[in-house]
Amino acid sequence: MDETASYPPIEPSNFDLIVIGTGLPESILASAASATGKNVLHLDPNPFYGTLYSSLPLNELTSFLRSQSQPLTPENDESTPQLLTLPLYSSIEINSLSLEPIENSRKLNLDLSGPRVLLCSDSMIDLILKTGINQYMEFKSVDASFVGDAEGNLGSVPDSRSAIFKDRSLSLTEKNQLMKLFKLVQGHIGKESGEDDLISEEDLESPFVEFLNKFGLSQKLKSIILYAIVLADHDQDNLENCKDVINTKSGIDHLALYHSSIGRFPNANGPMIYPIYGQGELPQAFCRRAAVKGCIYKNGLDSFNETFETPFGLGLDVRFVVFKKLRCDLGWVLRMPVAALLMDKDGLTYKGVKLVSGQELFSNQLILAPCFMIPSRLTPAAQVANSYDVGRRDAKEKVARGICIAKSSVKPEAANCLVFFPPKSLYPEQKTTVRVLQLSGNVAACPSGMFVTYLSAMCDNAVEGKKLLDAAISALFSLPICGNSENNGIEKLSEHTDSKPILLWSALYIQELTMFQDSFNSISFTPLPDEHLHYNYLLDATEKLYQKIYPNEEFLTQTNLPEEPVDDDSSELD
Repeated sequence: MDETASYPPIEPSNFDLIVIGTGLPESILASAASATGKNVLHLDPNPFYGTLYSSLPLNELTSFLRSQSQPLTPENDESTPQLLTLPLYSSIEINSLSLEPIENSRKLNLDLSGPRVLLCSDSMIDLILKTGINQYMEFKSVDASFVGDAEGNLGSVPDSRSAIFKDRSLSLTEKNQLMKLFKLVQGHIGKESGEDDLISEEDLESPFVEFLNKFGLSQKLKSIILYAIVLADHDQDNLENCKDVINTKSGIDHLALYHSSIGRFPNANGPMIYPIYGQGELPQAFCRRAAVKGCIYKNGLDSFNETFETPFGLGLDVRFVVFKKLRCDLGWVLRMPVAALLMDKDGLTYKGVKLVSGQELFSNQLILAPCFMIPSRLTPAAQVANSYDVGRRDAKEKVARGICIAKSSVKPEAANCLVFFPPKSLYPEQKTTVRVLQLSGNVAACPSGMFVTYLSAMCDNAVEGKKLLDAAISALFSLPICGNSENNGIEKLSEHTDSKPILLWSALYIQELTMFQDSFNSISFTPLPDEHLHYNYLLDATEKLYQKIYPNEEFLTQTNLPEEPVDDDSSELD
């Protein structure tokens, strides 16, 4: 059978914009462009939504990690520059200590770029409400946050007035210091205090850790504020060698965002929430927003009358989209690999893409997910950098990510929680924060009776990254008595098997980090998943890219969908 027969032709063949990849930035950009009347084609070679921001069953996640770590094998074809995949993951280490997670692979929804949550007052939540995609999603509150140490001791984060008074681990002096600090910050933001109480411009520009020192805060309280609330990555006490010193203005802004997130939604217990079925729901929701405006909806293997089975086990009926929403020119095609770029006769100017089926499609603009590369022979004359790393800076830092599956919670009273290991809390040489997010079956991350835990930490290399994650895993988990730790590099895990959750499965990997850059000619790259716990920086980079491509267009206008109108005043993000 002819392989191209499995890929039906796409009509029309000319577009204003072609987007390759259904990651969160690509899906937001496709939705934004289609909302302004642009003729958009959205392609993805994968059979699932989300690309680097997907939530996948266990077996599919391990397969995707390995596929994205393969070395390049470019072919020489001067007529059509080949579109290649950039190896983004390295040092992949997978340890299976029990058959149970593998046997339940389809019941697991594992985030590829976790840990990640949403602050209830952050810009991503505002965008979700503005665009109305909250009707496609459900959320659960993150129950609590803790600060941990090498022995596995987890102390609560007193992040509100009531939490401060209830925390028995704080002395009366510490409680008063925290209340005084929070009151000063709220007064500065709200301009409610007298002139003498406002923070001076000099203090606002000084390192935040120095501002906290003026309050006489203990190291414990400073660690809570800096690493569990302000979410600093690097050691702020070591200002001379700190790679990202947070100034007081930025620290106060983060504190204000955190505190304004508490109580915004009546059914959210704390400042942070998480999407049920995983973060992969976000890009899918933005794609559905484009579809509601009317899209040509099909995949690369089957006919229109097909129900897609998403990684979350939810069926999406294509006929609903095709026959009920026909107002927008957005084509949306999964399992449709792009083989090459099409260039003008001069060989320097982009004009379209060639699919593996052989079909040629044309567009004025091309947006590529960051896992793709274009050939180096596209010279600077075409405004494309002479490198496979087009649109990327030379970033030495990386992010180490880990996924663990266990039989019980790291904190019995919290099903979904965050744990922060500040610098030096795991071992003296620790330079960056290790962030941990544990999720339970009530967010559909795993079957009942299991818990999924995500870890991440900034690092300079794989050795440092693995050491950070191994230390955090050692503090939180124990191996089964029959487990073999020879290949996982985690020592002392056979101890404390009665008090720590038993580790059933783990995956550790190193992800490359890059920053948002410019667009080149008619080709632009979206940002990679970053090291942050929230989406604010990622969303900001995505909006800047959109404004660079379409400087006179509004970025994602307010939308009230006719079938299911959105009332922002009553949006509780269940």
